Amino acid sequence: MKTFGAAAAESPALDPRRVQRRTVSVLSAAQLLSGVGSGASLSVGSLLAVQLSGSNAWAGSVTTTMTLGAAAAALPLAGLAGRRGRRAALVTGLLSAMAGALLVIVATVTGSFPVLLLAAALLGLGTAANLQARFAAVDLAEPEHRGRSLAIVVWAVTIGAVAGPNLIRPGALVGEALGLPALAGPFVFSTAGLALAALLLILGLRPDPLLLAARLRSAGSPPAAAGTAASRGAAAAGATNAARRRHGLRHGMRAIRASPRARLALLAVIAAHGCMAAVMSMTPLHLQLLTEGPLADMPAGHAHAASTDVLVLIGFTISLHIAGMYALSPVMGWLTDKSGRLPVIILGHGLILLSVLVAGFGQAQPVLVTVGLVLLGLGWSAATIAGSTLLAESVGADDRVLVQGVSDTMMGVAGAVGAGFSGLVMSGVGYQGLNLAAAAVAAVVLGAVRKTEKRPG
Repeated sequence: MKTFGAAAAESPALDPRRVQRRTVSVLSAAQLLSGVGSGASLSVGSLLAVQLSGSNAWAGSVTTTMTLGAAAAALPLAGLAGRRGRRAALVTGLLSAMAGALLVIVATVTGSFPVLLLAAALLGLGTAANLQARFAAVDLAEPEHRGRSLAIVVWAVTIGAVAGPNLIRPGALVGEALGLPALAGPFVFSTAGLALAALLLILGLRPDPLLLAARLRSAGSPPAAAGTAASRGAAAAGATNAARRRHGLRHGMRAIRASPRARLALLAVIAAHGCMAAVMSMTPLHLQLLTEGPLADMPAGHAHAASTDVLVLIGFTISLHIAGMYALSPVMGWLTDKSGRLPVIILGHGLILLSVLVAGFGQAQPVLVTVGLVLLGLGWSAATIAGSTLLAESVGADDRVLVQGVSDTMMGVAGAVGAGFSGLVMSGVGYQGLNLAAAAVAAVVLGAVRKTEKRPG
């Protein structure tokens, strides 16, 4: 039976550069479509969690579960890609996310909070697939064009993710026309977008870029294929050495602990991600409370639902936040190379500190909350890009891929913890208190950078 990976048997006369251009185009279009799903989830997930659970304390549960689902799926999807190619892994992730979007609709109609959490976990598989798509863009890329290829796919994710929240009001109208609750409506678009993205990859990602790169490398073809040896080796190692994963994680942590700059880089990355996840996941709920008043602590399925006007405000705010995270990433990369890693980490956490102060002390004004969220996205972008670059160059070449894997895992954990505890923190000390807690974390990182700058060498 022919599998997704069967494209490895394509004609050896294929021009890798032509295949690469097609690959980037197909991946970009698929990312744009699938990004709609993640944008909608970020915008209304906390509202659905409160509505179905009946308690504000569970507001961060959807974002947390999505983050954990993505973290849990990353290694299995990488192993699947190593065995059967990128197409199999990406399509599996997107179809799982499509099932998750459908389950969100089911959960909203039935008022089932556990079903919503299951749906969020499946949506996390789509997030993992979207992350892997960036690496698929460079499987066949020539060394001097890897950054450009990856950037194009990242930009496509940005377009889809930014557009997603702004489909909330049209989605609500579609949902009402179909007899669905307003908050379920956006996931009709998500389901369609994920289905179209998966179909596009099934039909268009031929030949499979990862399998073709392996063939070219084994045949001794230079430029494009040879440049992917490191990433291919990492994928193969992840697929074949699963039994030694725990030892590998310990080894990666030892490599990080051995370098002060690597420790700082890891701290900068996970702190930025935790702060971003915590504040972002609670902002939709805060905006609803701000504009419509407190939600009554009612039984699951009967809590007050947000109006379409509030959904438009939430969608606009989250879309601007996502734009801040990704739209200027090439600029942050240029600054990292031009000004140095530590100055851009300082810039990133300085922006995070400023953002949470603006959003926290301006919590009564939606405009200031929105400005704070945009600054938060920009700070996350700067800290993540500069921190990841510093981490990679602060350890030996033999440890680099493993250390990056440790970093990604801990980012996921930080995001899950930030989103998971944010509802409890906000219930206890309010939105301003949540932002001040994030400010304290950013201040700790800035203090650590100052100490590292003073350290000789």
